[in-house]
Amino acid sequence: MLISLCFTAFGYLCGSILFARVYGALFGKDLISNSTDGNPGTSNAFIYGGMLCGTLTLLGDLIKGFLPVFLYLYMTRGNMDIYLAPVLVSPVLGHILPCFYRFRGGKGIAVSFGCLLRLLPAALPLLTLAAIYILLSVAVRISPHYYRTIVTYCLFTAICARFAVSAGVTLGCALISLSIIFRHLKSHEEKQKFEVSLPVFRHIAGKYYKTLEI
Repeated sequence: MLISLCFTAFGYLCGSILFARVYGALFGKDLISNSTDGNPGTSNAFIYGGMLCGTLTLLGDLIKGFLPVFLYLYMTRGNMDIYLAPVLVSPVLGHILPCFYRFRGGKGIAVSFGCLLRLLPAALPLLTLAAIYILLSVAVRISPHYYRTIVTYCLFTAICARFAVSAGVTLGCALISLSIIFRHLKSHEEKQKFEVSLPVFRHIAGKYYKTLEI
């Protein structure tokens, strides 16, 4: 339990380093003021900071999620019991409520992927989250991104609970989802209209009707 507490604190401090702010300052880009949602995250780093700034921010966010989980599992010889859960969520909480930036952080999406990355070869959580994001972005498109993220993490939690890797992983994934959903619900960004479209099926149907016309 003591090891879990130590790495939970370490994970929170790692998460509190907002690389979008760090690299934004290094590249002379005001990512927060220029963005519509004021989010110091990977997406805005790419949009308002450029490819290099975005790439470095993405790598930083992935690493700060990966490192605490990696070190904890190394010290405990891969033990994925219930004490893994607070370590798993701590970088996400640090990113959302960073102590270094007056608890005004980002949304934690890229960081959550970094946390799940270290669970490999237990690939279910990482692959599930990635697959749902792709599905809701390509096949069944939910927009805007605000709603897509909430639906994604709700489905992610349900699937992880149904096909549990371990108690620690299941609880950790649930805590990650709750943190990110809470952050989105508390966001001050303008809430656009909820929309669902089927771009893939629309494309296939369009080709089919063109064939019939020929």
